[in-house]
Amino acid sequence: MLTVSFTPEAREELFEAADYYESESPGLGVSFLATVDLALEQLTVFPKSSPIARGTARIKSLLRFPYSLIYSLRHDQLRVLAVMNQKKRPFYWLGRE
Repeated sequence: MLTVSFTPEAREELFEAADYYESESPGLGVSFLATVDLALEQLTVFPKSSPIARGTARIKSLLRFPYSLIYSLRHDQLRVLAVMNQKKRPFYWLGRE
């Protein structure tokens, strides 16, 4: 099974989004994090199930939220490069490893 890691920027994006949703409606931030966890569980079982976004990076859209996980696969690791808001700049995460 793959291990999951985040770039520092992706981890920051994850918690910023969760904080935003929690401030909008109590419990919504927790739901956002649970949705990310579910997506990561799916990806650790089927890591190549998502389409390639650019180069070797893949993109997994989240259910219920306008966010995508941008990730790459290296050996036995799934590396989350970005927790991308789908309504913002699409390729700002290029260059992250």
